Amino acid sequence: MDVTIIGAILLIIVIAIAAQTIKIVPQQHAWVLERLGRYHATLTPGLTIVVPFVDRVAYKHVLKEIPLEVPSQVCITRDNTQLQVDGVLYFQVTDAMKASYGSSNFIYAITQLSQTTLRSVIGKLELDKTFEERDYINHSIVTSLDQAAANWGVKVLRYEIKDLTPPKEILHAMQAQITAEREKRAVIAASEGRKQEQINIAWGAREAAIHKSEGERQAQINQAEGEASAILAVAVANAQAIEKIGAAIQTAGGMEAVNLKVAEQYVTAFGNIAKQGNTLIVPGNLSEMSSMIASALSIIKGDGTGGGVIRKS
Repeated sequence: MDVTIIGAILLIIVIAIAAQTIKIVPQQHAWVLERLGRYHATLTPGLTIVVPFVDRVAYKHVLKEIPLEVPSQVCITRDNTQLQVDGVLYFQVTDAMKASYGSSNFIYAITQLSQTTLRSVIGKLELDKTFEERDYINHSIVTSLDQAAANWGVKVLRYEIKDLTPPKEILHAMQAQITAEREKRAVIAASEGRKQEQINIAWGAREAAIHKSEGERQAQINQAEGEASAILAVAVANAQAIEKIGAAIQTAGGMEAVNLKVAEQYVTAFGNIAKQGNTLIVPGNLSEMSSMIASALSIIKGDGTGGGVIRKS
């Protein structure tokens, strides 16, 4: 019985010694090993043998990227406007020994430093710029934190602002400003539309007037050309008629035909004069009239006695 108890005790002691001797470090972890109270080594992932009861794992660090929520705080801008700001910080432990001995609490130190840096950066900007310069704010905080955190064995990767919340009065004023700006843009756009409409109408009227004047000009040119062609055609016809009349006069009996035609026109003209008004007009020498008619009849008969020039009565 005593042997069994002693064996069990020895087994427990062996297991305890083995547990103190064999250390298994998980992946993406780093353990800080102290020997007799002093830093001895940093254990990397895998199996490690240590001296039991002499070596001690003092600190365990995760080497993964860690998100840290920065508490919300009130920041004052350059134009004395209060803003409620909160954000998220991403960091990673790069040196386990510095992270263990460089600061008593590097997470708290990073949080406080990020808040003070955020207040300093926002204090240099006006309210409108804080909404436009988020990238600048984030970059400034990361640069400032990364320089300080190097002594803590920590690498600051990113900082992102979650919310920028101004007071309600400022929100109402900003909304009114945005509404006024949109109304201004709408009025400008409407006036630009009316301006373009008037320009288009004036341009269309100008083009129409130009085309109309061109059409009228072309019509006048065409009309003038037509009238010129008609006058030329009449002149050519008259010339041809005169030429034919002249040729006909030179033939036998041509002169007699001319005298007959003149006599007919004389009688016709005299008859038209006699019809005008209520007064009857007769020639002063009826014998001359009779002789003229007789001459015309003799010309028709072909006796040749009526030849000669017709004189005025």
